Amino acid sequence: MNKAPVYIAGVGAVTAIGNNVAECMAAFAKGEAGMADIRYLETAHKNVIPVAEVKLSNEELAVQTGAPANLTRTALLSLKAAQEALADAGIANRGELRTGFISANTVGGMDKTEQFYNAFMPDHQKGRLANVVNHECGAVSYAVANALGIEDYITTINTACSSSANAIFLAARMIRQGMLDVAVAGGTDALTRFTLNGFNTLMILDRQYCKPFDDHRNGLNLGEGAGYMVLVSERVAQTLSKPVYAQLSGYANANDAYHQTASSPDGNGSYMAMTGALQRAGLQPADISYINLHGTGTQNNDQAEGTAIRRVFGDMLPKLSSTKSFTGHTLGACGGVEAVFSVMAIRNSVIYPNLRFNDPIEGLDIVPETSFQHQPVAHVLSNSFGFGGNCSSLIFSKI
Repeated sequence: MNKAPVYIAGVGAVTAIGNNVAECMAAFAKGEAGMADIRYLETAHKNVIPVAEVKLSNEELAVQTGAPANLTRTALLSLKAAQEALADAGIANRGELRTGFISANTVGGMDKTEQFYNAFMPDHQKGRLANVVNHECGAVSYAVANALGIEDYITTINTACSSSANAIFLAARMIRQGMLDVAVAGGTDALTRFTLNGFNTLMILDRQYCKPFDDHRNGLNLGEGAGYMVLVSERVAQTLSKPVYAQLSGYANANDAYHQTASSPDGNGSYMAMTGALQRAGLQPADISYINLHGTGTQNNDQAEGTAIRRVFGDMLPKLSSTKSFTGHTLGACGGVEAVFSVMAIRNSVIYPNLRFNDPIEGLDIVPETSFQHQPVAHVLSNSFGFGGNCSSLIFSKI
């Protein structure tokens, strides 16, 4: 097993609680969630189903990123967060380094496709076919990589809600194997009608603000956003003008193959992902300071994840919470967004609150943190579990 260290040199995020990492951190400290009535998405569910939209229009995103406003919203969000991460890393000689862009998303340019069909269905002579060209997920990654000037390696991960966690540890593996020196890795997703309607059909959307890990939880709130980190080799880290944030010490992916959209009741996939990440990091459960829960707020997810956590940690639970109580479930972006939050928990020595929690799930007695706390954080376990049983866990460690 290659043990060469991989470091986090820069971070960037845009979510419903902030247009950059600093704004997100301020929202955590204030306990301000990002859910609200739908503003930008054109849907029949306006004023009925709350969502966690990024508080910027496409036009505003275009101005802030320098990109054309006709890019898909998924790409605009991606570019916004990736630009912040690269600027934060401050790698002066990036042009001389093998740099990759490993990005995740699940909706691609579906927002533009939906706009095309709005015009096309009433009159087949109308509708801009150019809106359909960037429908597939890879088109988003290539558009953003081109804007960032990254050419050495570009790929797209789509494993549902574990997508961007998998992007991050693929980046780490490539750096460890000497294939890349630098990687911008994470994910992005924008809200679309198809996604909202699909989750509504599954009957797992809460009409109120979600309550992850509460015994009376009623489902999730969909969100959107992007989160990226710049991963670097030890050689590159030594050339930087500022300290790195943390080390990506452990990662693992597992699949319990239980069901298309439901987790195993025993939490088998979650259990294998967490234990695999601990093994790779060379850590024991007692070493973990904080768990950033996948914590969607659905009956199935929280029960399965909680069961797996009890299997791994027994009665010695670390601090834990679901930041989706702030950002909503950002789908393909959540692993990247929450990886950024995990690294910032280490950097700022903080634990995030789990909003709206009142009663622990019967039989599990897992009580998330409900207040913003300052305390030393050495190792953070970040969980991202997706449809189809695809489960991933990342461990970030203080240097």
